[in-house]
Amino acid sequence: MSHVIVKASTVITVDAERPRAEAVAVDTETGVILAVGTLADCQGAAPDATVTDLGPSVLMPGFIDSHNHPGLSGLVTQAPAYWIAPYVGYPSFADVDALFRKANAEEPAGQPLLFNGLDRMLQGAPELDRVQLDAYFPDRAAIVFDNSGHEVYFNSGVIAALGWPNGTPPADPAGASFGRNEDGSSNGLAYESSAIAQVLTPMLPKIVSHPLHSCAQWYALMARHGVTATSDHSYSDDSKPIFEALASTSDCPIRVSLYHVSTESTCGEPFSSPIPDNMLRKQGIKLWADGAPWVGTIAISFPYLDTPTTRNAQIAPGATYETKMNYSRAELDATLSSYADKGFQFAFHVNGDVGLDIVLDAYERALALNNLTATDHRWRVEHLGACRGDQFERAANLGVVLSMGPYQLIYWGDLLDGEIFDSSIGAQWQRIGDAFRAGAVVAFHNDGMVSPPDVLLNIQTVITRRTPSGQLHGPEQIISLDDAIKAQTINAAHVLHRDHEIGSIEVGKLADFTVLSRDPYEVEASRLTADVSVEGTWVGGKPIDLDAFLEQVRATDPSEHHSAIADVGERIHRC
Repeated sequence: MSHVIVKASTVITVDAERPRAEAVAVDTETGVILAVGTLADCQGAAPDATVTDLGPSVLMPGFIDSHNHPGLSGLVTQAPAYWIAPYVGYPSFADVDALFRKANAEEPAGQPLLFNGLDRMLQGAPELDRVQLDAYFPDRAAIVFDNSGHEVYFNSGVIAALGWPNGTPPADPAGASFGRNEDGSSNGLAYESSAIAQVLTPMLPKIVSHPLHSCAQWYALMARHGVTATSDHSYSDDSKPIFEALASTSDCPIRVSLYHVSTESTCGEPFSSPIPDNMLRKQGIKLWADGAPWVGTIAISFPYLDTPTTRNAQIAPGATYETKMNYSRAELDATLSSYADKGFQFAFHVNGDVGLDIVLDAYERALALNNLTATDHRWRVEHLGACRGDQFERAANLGVVLSMGPYQLIYWGDLLDGEIFDSSIGAQWQRIGDAFRAGAVVAFHNDGMVSPPDVLLNIQTVITRRTPSGQLHGPEQIISLDDAIKAQTINAAHVLHRDHEIGSIEVGKLADFTVLSRDPYEVEASRLTADVSVEGTWVGGKPIDLDAFLEQVRATDPSEHHSAIADVGERIHRC
């Protein structure tokens, strides 16, 4: 047998029985932890082991992102696509404007282009249309994704490539729509997943030359932030070859749990794969209730304000109530009834307080009808930006777990508080303190292409409630560093039904580690991201070599995976 002992300045175990240790012994053949304790303890358990001494570095469980979109995110944010979100280098529309002009001048003639992350609120960007994009890209097809994932903008080159007769889009699909001029022709806008799919589906294979490598770049980005496990909340059958190919590489840095979109008829079917279950598994079914706060499509009982920010984003003032629900309660009940006996988790996208009331009503009914009340079902709700403490208490009483998004506070917090909503609502956005006080199991996520997978920034923000500008919002919602770390480790593992194998450093669990430069408990809360950095990750007792991983993927034949992205647009289901 092959054993290794990993020694560090300290080991943060996230195990209540032994919160700190000096070393960890690992069976490198199985990737399982053999011992945790002093160096002498570990040498006693594995006397033949070699010792890897990390010196002053700190070892802790691998970070877990409970809700992501690693497949889709790689395709639409990594080269050759352009990621133009305000927090990755394009803070204003002037920056986006300059990039549009540069890309059009430098890219090969006729090459279609894809941009992701235009944000009308944060960048002050206009709602681009066909005419505006034609001015930037007169001789090529160009698609621009809104940062919310709920809208795309495209030019005449795309319309021509799609072959729409007289430039007229097809009939609006259920729950989605195309923008139209007075004569019925396309104005270069598509709203919501089904319409977006009809624009993106034929175009993406012409844009992404090596789909597997694009996805691998997102895996690597997550690993650089210390993430060793995540989920894909836009999984459909056509993406299976990509996930299997990535998981089969010798240095794959990420374990993935798949959540199958409910719009695909096979979502309730069993999953089989030659890939080990601990690297790739189908865990649940993804549904969605409402939309995104940034485009005015969440179901809320309180009003959007009438401000320059909301007017520029073309959001009407006032409350939306049930008008922004994507499906009726009857439709939600029917979907839950169809799949509740399949043994999968449900995961519901919901941001608004009205939306969460409806989802919890539907969950309570389905749990009772299927004799699942008071069982360990761990049905999920996602995002929850506008939701309340009393709702979290109800979720906890139903056994529903919470996957929350600190990124909403990080990047939009300054606008939420007084510009988008009244301060009584906006300052409290992402009521994480209330969620913990409610006794719910709370995990954190970054939601794939919507925000970078910056776990340390998540933690710093929730323990200070300060945005990158330094502004304080809702100090009542501050949580402890202990709780913040749990939300990115053991709680996230619980939400993924994986707390028996990952999420803490304990004997018998998989040896997934994040290596930090310093102990986060020994730095000022407001300086966590400045003073602590991720130095690397281990998966299954093996230090991950990201260069080797990317090179192995780059060497594969890209043609093998073009079919897997031929209808990737179908997977854009309310990220």
